[in-house]
Amino acid sequence: MSETNPNFRLETFCDGIFAIAITLLIIEIKVPPISTVHTKAELWVAFARELPSWFAFLLSFIVLLVTWVGHWHTFKLIGKSSPKFTYANGLLMLSVVLVPFITAAVAEYLNSADRDLAQPAVTLYCAVILLNNFAWNLIHHIYLFSEELVKPSVNIKKAKKQAVYSRYMFVLYGFTFILSFWFPLISFTIIALSFLMWLVQGIAIKEEKMTN
Repeated sequence: MSETNPNFRLETFCDGIFAIAITLLIIEIKVPPISTVHTKAELWVAFARELPSWFAFLLSFIVLLVTWVGHWHTFKLIGKSSPKFTYANGLLMLSVVLVPFITAAVAEYLNSADRDLAQPAVTLYCAVILLNNFAWNLIHHIYLFSEELVKPSVNIKKAKKQAVYSRYMFVLYGFTFILSFWFPLISFTIIALSFLMWLVQGIAIKEEKMTN
């Protein structure tokens, strides 16, 4: 396969990073120590305290899942490679490996009694999502507009049309990043809704035919 697919090693490398990052997310969900729980009611209360951690985990799982699915579909269109494309993928992987850390930070400080402490964590979360989107736009620019690495059978007009949506989302994620300095929970909610939209769209909408 490596002889027919110039991106085989890059795909394998990226898939490994996605797998590790998604696995690391669940490690931050803490089981209540048995020494602190004496009744079933106390255990339920202890589980309830972890709800912000579970919310952050589920959102980040969706973020990584949507990113991986998009990455997989992108590589189905590409038949060549280049140093720029490889390094652009590296930038996307940087955003992926940062997700477990920022997820842990958001979960920790959303649980804090002082909700103002959550602002820096949420702002960092928005920054990583913005980095993720910037990397996607860079990848699209390189393989579609700059170097045209797509396979000959791909309808490049349709592929370019779909790639434009990422540019619109860059404006939204830039807005949520700025907004997070004053309204972190609203920004976090916007991020969550946007990725739920990507998830629902990916499940409900049939994949558009990209070949001529």
